[in-house]
Amino acid sequence: MGLSFCGNDRGSNAYSVDNGVLDNGCFVDALNLVPHVFLLFITFPILFIGWGSQSSKVQIHHNTWLHFPGHNLRWILTFTLLFVHVCEIAEGIVSNTQMESSHLHLFMPALMGFIAATTSVVYYHNIETANFPKLLLALFIYWILAFITKMIKLWKFAEASLGVQHLRFCITALLVILYGLLMAVEINVIRVRKYVFFANPQRVKPPEDLQDLGVRFLQPFVNLLSKATYWWMNPLIIGAHKRPIELKKIGKLPIAMRALTNYLSLKDAYEEQKNTDDPEKSPSIWRSMYRAFGRPILLSSTFRFTADLLGFAGPLCISGIVEHLNSTTEIDKTNKTGNMILGVYHMYSTELLQNTSVLAVLLFLALVLQRTFLQASYYVTIETGINLRGALLAMIYNKILRLSTSNMSMGEMTLGQINNLVAIETNQLMWFLFLCPNLWAMPVQIIMGVILLYYLLGNSAIIGAGVILLLAPVQYLIATKLADTQKSTLDYSTDRLKKTTEILKGIKLLKLYAWDNIFCDSVEETREKELTSLKTFALYTSMSIFMNAAIPIAAVLATFVTHAYIEEDRLSPAKAFASLALFHILVTPLFLLSTVVRFAVKALVSVQKLGEFLQSDEIGDDSWRNGEMSMPLESGKKYKYPGDTKAINRKGRYRMDNYEQPMRRQLRPTETEDVAVQINDGYFTWGSSLSTLSDINIRIPTGQLTMIVGQVGCGKSSLLLAMLGEMQTISGKVYWSKLPDCEIHLDGNISKNRHSVAYAAQKSWLLNATVEDNITFGSPFNKQRYKAVIDACSLQPDIDLLPFGDQTEIGERGINLSGGQRQRICVARALYQNTNIVFLDDPFSALDIHLSDHLMQEGILTFLQDNKRTVVLVTHKLQYLIHADWIIAMKDGSVLREGTLKDIQTHDVELYEHWKTLMNRQDQELEKETELESQTTLERKTLRRAFYSREAKNQIDDEDEEEEVEEDEDDNMSTTTSRRSKIPWRVCWRYLSSGGFLMVFLMVSSKLAKHSVMVAIDYWLAAWTSSNQRNESLVDPFANSANSTQNTEHHSYVPVFIILCGAAIALCLITSLTVEFLGVAAATNLHHNLLNKIIHAPIRFFDITPLGQILNRFSADTNIIDQHIPPTLESLTRSTLLCLSAIGIIAFVTPTFLIALVPLAVAFYFIQKYFRVASRDLQDLDDSTQLPLLCHFSETAEGLTTIRAFRHEARFKQRMLELTDTNNTAYLFLSAANRWLEVRTDYLGAMIVLTAAVAAIWSSSQSGLVGLGLTYALTVTNYLNWVVRNLADLEVQMAAVKKVNSFLSTESENYEGSMDVSQVPEDWPQHGEIKIQDLCVRYDPVLKPVLKHVNAHINPGQKVGICGRTGSGKSSLSLAFFNMVDVFEGKIVIDGIDICKLPLQTLRSRLSIILQDPVLFSGSIRLNLDPERTCTDDRLWEALEIAQLKNMVKALPGGLDAVVTEGGENFSVGQRQLFCLARAFVRKSSILIMDEATASIDMATENILQKVVMTAFADRTVVTIAHRVHTILTADLVIVMKRGSIMENGRPEILMEQEDSMFASFVKADM
Repeated sequence: MGLSFCGNDRGSNAYSVDNGVLDNGCFVDALNLVPHVFLLFITFPILFIGWGSQSSKVQIHHNTWLHFPGHNLRWILTFTLLFVHVCEIAEGIVSNTQMESSHLHLFMPALMGFIAATTSVVYYHNIETANFPKLLLALFIYWILAFITKMIKLWKFAEASLGVQHLRFCITALLVILYGLLMAVEINVIRVRKYVFFANPQRVKPPEDLQDLGVRFLQPFVNLLSKATYWWMNPLIIGAHKRPIELKKIGKLPIAMRALTNYLSLKDAYEEQKNTDDPEKSPSIWRSMYRAFGRPILLSSTFRFTADLLGFAGPLCISGIVEHLNSTTEIDKTNKTGNMILGVYHMYSTELLQNTSVLAVLLFLALVLQRTFLQASYYVTIETGINLRGALLAMIYNKILRLSTSNMSMGEMTLGQINNLVAIETNQLMWFLFLCPNLWAMPVQIIMGVILLYYLLGNSAIIGAGVILLLAPVQYLIATKLADTQKSTLDYSTDRLKKTTEILKGIKLLKLYAWDNIFCDSVEETREKELTSLKTFALYTSMSIFMNAAIPIAAVLATFVTHAYIEEDRLSPAKAFASLALFHILVTPLFLLSTVVRFAVKALVSVQKLGEFLQSDEIGDDSWRNGEMSMPLESGKKYKYPGDTKAINRKGRYRMDNYEQPMRRQLRPTETEDVAVQINDGYFTWGSSLSTLSDINIRIPTGQLTMIVGQVGCGKSSLLLAMLGEMQTISGKVYWSKLPDCEIHLDGNISKNRHSVAYAAQKSWLLNATVEDNITFGSPFNKQRYKAVIDACSLQPDIDLLPFGDQTEIGERGINLSGGQRQRICVARALYQNTNIVFLDDPFSALDIHLSDHLMQEGILTFLQDNKRTVVLVTHKLQYLIHADWIIAMKDGSVLREGTLKDIQTHDVELYEHWKTLMNRQDQELEKETELESQTTLERKTLRRAFYSREAKNQIDDEDEEEEVEEDEDDNMSTTTSRRSKIPWRVCWRYLSSGGFLMVFLMVSSKLAKHSVMVAIDYWLAAWTSSNQRNESLVDPFANSANSTQNTEHHSYVPVFIILCGAAIALCLITSLTVEFLGVAAATNLHHNLLNKIIHAPIRFFDITPLGQILNRFSADTNIIDQHIPPTLESLTRSTLLCLSAIGIIAFVTPTFLIALVPLAVAFYFIQKYFRVASRDLQDLDDSTQLPLLCHFSETAEGLTTIRAFRHEARFKQRMLELTDTNNTAYLFLSAANRWLEVRTDYLGAMIVLTAAVAAIWSSSQSGLVGLGLTYALTVTNYLNWVVRNLADLEVQMAAVKKVNSFLSTESENYEGSMDVSQVPEDWPQHGEIKIQDLCVRYDPVLKPVLKHVNAHINPGQKVGICGRTGSGKSSLSLAFFNMVDVFEGKIVIDGIDICKLPLQTLRSRLSIILQDPVLFSGSIRLNLDPERTCTDDRLWEALEIAQLKNMVKALPGGLDAVVTEGGENFSVGQRQLFCLARAFVRKSSILIMDEATASIDMATENILQKVVMTAFADRTVVTIAHRVHTILTADLVIVMKRGSIMENGRPEILMEQEDSMFASFVKADM
C-alpha cells in the first residue's frame, strides 16, 4: 500500500482512535476535506447544467455589472486564500518527504481547498453577472463549515503545544482568519441586499453607463481579475486584425471620465479657494488639482510602492536559490524525532524558505504580483492624467469664452499663447501626473536598494552606489541640454519650412526664370544649420543612452573590485548575482529621475502660465444668460460711478433694466417702444484709461435700416462692439429694448434667444466645417430660406465650383477661399440667423461693385427689411445712404450727426456736400471697375483651375493604388489582414541604406560586440565566484596557505574583469554614437534627395499634388525621420539583443529550458502581432481626433466676438466637450492597449523566469551559472514589452519614410537637352524670330492634348496678342515656349534653334515672362529683382523707373535692400505686379511673354504700362496673352485661339473689319 491517506509508517497505528477521535491528526485532516467536497458537489451542477436555462432578469450589456457589496474585498481575500493554500500544499509536500511513507493527508486537503477556492470565485462571478443572489447561500454555508473545521484543527495544534515557530500552525491560523473574513463579507451581502431571511429584497438598477450601449470602455466596471489583466480588451485588440478600429468601435467615455464631470470637480475646488478673506490672492491651481484628483494619485502611489518592494523579492530569491542549490537538503535525523508531533513531521517556518523549488514558485508569484501592481499604478495615473487634461481644457475654454476683447486686441493674450496653453501646457501637466508617483517612489526605491546591497556586500556596496549617485547629476545636465538643443532645432526647421513653402508657392516662376537652383541652395543652407543642431542633438542623445548603459557596468566594476581587495570573506555566487540584479533594478529610477525632475520643472512653469491666464480680465458676469435673473441689488450699483475702468459685468444692462424698468416706462413711454438699442452718455474704452468712444448718445430704431458712416478709424466698428458689450464701459449705459411683457414670464430661453444678434465682423471668420454649416451656424436648416440667402449673397456660382458643392469643407483644414468668398459666407450667416437685430460691419469691403449692389438690393433691402428686422450697417459706400432710414455719422470716436438723410441735408449742408463729392468720386470708380473683368470672376477662375487639375490627379491616383494592390497581393480574402500585420521591411532597408553602408555595418558590428562583451562580463563573474567555492573546500584543512591562494585568485580574475568592463563601456559609447549618427546621415540624404526631386519635378506635379501634402513631407515626416526614428531604432535593437542574449544564456546553462521556450515564443508572437495592428489604429485615432480639438480652440479664440454676439457659447462649449471626450477616449484606449500588452509580456517574462529556475534546480548545474541564468531571466521581463512597443512605434514612423520615398520616385524634368551649352551662341536669341511648326502639347501622357497642330510665324520685334476664352490654350502656349509642358509633336524654333534640344537652364534663363499672379519672395527688393546678383545697381534702378516704382522704392528705408515680407504682403497687389514687370526688364532678353499680366492693375497704371512696353521693348518681340481684348488692339499681330488650335490670325484692323470674325465679337463683348 504505497499511497495511503494516513500513511503506513512502521510502528505507527495511523488509524487508531483510542485517545478520542479528534486527537487523531489524520482524522482532523479528513474532516477538513468535507466542506471543500460539499462546495464542489453543489456548485458544479449549477455551473454546468443550470447555466444554459437561466436567463438574467436585468438585461444589460457586456454582463459586467458588479453590484454585490464587498465585491473587491471578496476578490482580494480569495486571492490571498489561494496563496495561503499554495503555501499549505508546499509545506505538506516538503514535510511528506521527511516521512518514511507517503502521507496524503498532509497535502491532499490543501489541494482540494485550492480547487474549492477557485471554484468559489468562478461561481460567485457567474451569480453576480446573472444577478441571482439567492444562490450565494451555498457559498455562505461553505465559509461557515470551512471556518469550523479549521478552528478544530487549530485548537488541536494548540493542545499539542505547537507554536508560531512551526509553519503549519501559522498557515492554519491564517486560514481561520481568512475564512472568518469571507464569512463576514457574505453576511454583509445578506444584510444589504436582504435576498434571504427578509420579506422584501432590495431592488437594484445598473449604473447609467452600463445601460448605455455606447460606452465601450469597461475598465471601471469589470471584476478585479479582468481589471488587472485587461481581459475585457481582448475582443477589441483581436478584432482589430480583421477590421480597423474606428471611432464607433471605441464608443463613448463613462460618465466619471467625461471632461464635464472632471471640469466641475476641478472648478469647485478652484472656486472654493476664492471665498477666503483675501480676495486679491489668486486661488492655487496645485491645491485645486490635489483636491480634485488627489485620491487616485495616492492610490496609484500605494500600488507603486507595493510593486517596488515586491521588485526586491527577485534578487533575494535568486540569492536564496543559488545558495541552497548545492547545500545538502539532508537534515540530521536526530532533529527529526523532535519534530514528530501527532505522528507526523512538522517543519519550522524558516525551513520552507530554504527549499529551492519553493523559492522558485515564490519568485514567480512575486514577479506576477509586482508587474500587476506596477501596471495598475501606471493605469491609474494615466486615467487621472487624462481626466485632469479634460478638466483643464474645459476650464481654459470657458475662460476663452469670457475673455475681454481688449485682452485679445491689445495683445495681452495672443492666439499663439492660447494655442500653446491648449497644445503644450495641458499636455505637460498631464505628463507630470503620469510621472508623479515616481517622485516619491524613486527615492524610496533607491534607498531600499542601497540598504540591501549593503546587507549583501558590506562597505564595497557603498562605493558602487556612490558611483551611481555621482553620475546622476551628469544625466540631469545632459537632459537639460537636450531640451535646449531641441528648441534651437525647432527654430531652424520653422525657418526652413518657411523658405520651402515660399518656393513651392512660387515654383512656376522659379522654373520659368531658371532660378530654382538658387532658391534650392538657400533652403539647403538653412538645412545645414538645422543639421548642425541635429548633430548636437544626436550627440547629447547618444551620451544619454551611453550613460544609461555604462553606469551599471561602472558601478558593478567598482563594487566587485573593491570587494575583492577590501573584504575578508570571498564573494559567493549567491551574493554576486543578487547584487548584480539589484544594480539592474537601481539603474531605472536613476535614469528616470532626471526626466521626472525636468518634467516637474516644466509643470511648475505651466501651472504659472495657466494661473496667469485664468486670472486675466473677463468680460463680466454671464449669469443672466442662463435665465438666473435673480442677482443681488448691489451689482447694479457698479454702474453709477463714472471713471470705474474695471471690465465690468458685461450685459449688466439687462439687470439694470430689471431694476429701473417701471421708472423708465413712466419717463418716456414713447421712445422705448421703437428703439432697439440706445446708448446714453456712453464712454467706452479698449482697456486703457483713454476712452476710444466718448460722449455717445444714439438710438437704433426698431425694424429699420441704420447706417453708420465715417472715415477709416473713427470708431464705427468699436461702436458696434460697444453695443454688444465687448468694450469696457467707463460710464454711461446701453439699453436694449425688452420684449413685450407677456413673453418675459415664459422660460428664460426666449429672452436669451431674442437678444442674440446676428453679427458679421469686418474680418471674415469661418469655421472648419462645410459651407452649409458655416451659413446655418447651428440653426435648423430651412431649404427655402437657405436658398434665398445664397442667392442674395450670390454664392451659388462659387458653390458650384467646389468639388462637393455646399458640403465641401472650408476653413483652415479645408479649401482656401478668397477674401471675397469668405466675406460673403459670413454675411450669409448673419442673414440666415433668425434674430431681430442684425449688425453688419462693412460687408462690402472685399466685394467688387456688382456683388455689392446685388447684396445691398437683394440681401439687405429685400431679405432683411421684409422681415422687419433691425439692421445696423457700417459702410464706406456712400451711394447707399439713400436707402438708409437712419444715419449715424461718426468722427474721431464721437457722433458727428444722427438723423435721417433729409435731416442732415437741411441741418448740416456742409457734411452733405462733402458726401456728394465723395459719391461722385465713387461713381467714377464704378465706371472704371465695370470695364475690368470683375475680380470675382478672376477668383472663381483660379478656384476652377485648382480643382480641375486636382480631380484629374485623384482619378489617376486611385487607379495607381488599385494596380499596386493587385501586384502586391494575390486576390484572396486575407489581403487586408496580412497587409496590416506586416512590418515594412523594404522601407526599413531603404532607410538604413540611405544612412550609408559603412554606418550600418559599424552599427551592427558594434551592437553585437557590445552585447557579447556584456555577456562575457557576467560569465566571467560566474566563473570567478564559483572558483572561490571550490578553493574553499580544498584549502580548509591547511589554513595557513589561504592567503596565497586569495592573491593568486585576484591576480587571475580581477584584471580580466576590469578589462572586460572597460571594453563594454567603450563599446556602449561607440554603439550609441553610431546609431544616432546613422540617423543623422539618413535624415540628411533623404531630405536632400526629396528637395531636389521636388524642385526639379515637372510643373504638372504641382498642379495635381496639393501643396499641403508636399509640405507635410517637409514638416511632419522630415521631423519624424530627423528626431524620432533613431532613438526608436536604438531602443528596439538594444531590447531585442538583450532578450536574445538572455534566452541564449539560459539555454546554455540549462538546455531543457528550450523545450519550454517553444510555447512561450508562440504566445509572444501572437501577442505582438495583434497588438501592433491595434496599436497603430488607436494611434491614428488619437492623432486624428487631436487636430479638430486644437483647431476648435483656435477658431473660437478668433471668432470670440461673433460667437458672443450670436450667443452661441453653450453650443461651442458642448462641441468642445465632445471633441475633448473623443480624443480622450482614443488616448485612454491607446494606453489601456499598452497596459494590455505589458501585462501579457510581463506574465510571459515571469513564466520564463519560472521555467529557467525549475530547469536549473532539476539539472543541478554549477551554482554560479544558475545565478547567471536567473539574473538574465529577470532582465527579460523588463525588456520584452519594449521590443513590441518599439516595433509598433517603428512601424508607425516608417510610414514617414514610405511617404517620402513615394515622392522620390517622381520623374524629373529633362534638364540636359541634346545640345551642349557651348554650342549655343552667347547672345542667343539675338533677333527674337519665332517659328511654331505643327505644335502639339499635352500636360501629361495620360491626358488629352491641349494644343493641336498649331502653326505660326512671328517676326523679330513684332508685338503679338493672343486671345481666346478661358481654357482655349493661351497659357499653355506660353508655357510651351519654356518647354514646361510635354511637347510630343512639332517644334518651336527660336532664331534657328529648336528649343526642345536646349538644356532647360539655358533656355529659361534667356527668355522673360510676366505671370498673371504676381509672386514676390521674402527678403530684399534686390533679391526679388536679381537673385543671381549679376546686375549693377544702376540697371536695377533703371528697371524700377520703367516700372513706375523708382520713387516708391527710394522712399523705403534701405532702398534696394528694403524688406519684402512673406508673399510681398507689404505692397499692394498692383505694386507687386509692377515689381514682376521690373523683374522682366532687368533680364534684357529679346523675347518677352506677358501672361494676362495686367489683370490686377487699375486702368491708369495699365495705360502707363502699355506705353512702357511699347517704348522700352520697341526692338524686342513681345507676346501678350490678353485677358481683356482692348489691351491688344494696338498689336502688330493677333492670334485667336479656341480649344487648343488657332482659329484666326492677322492684323487686328483687318480682323475687326470682318463682321463674323471671333475677334470682332470679342471686342464687341469687351467694350
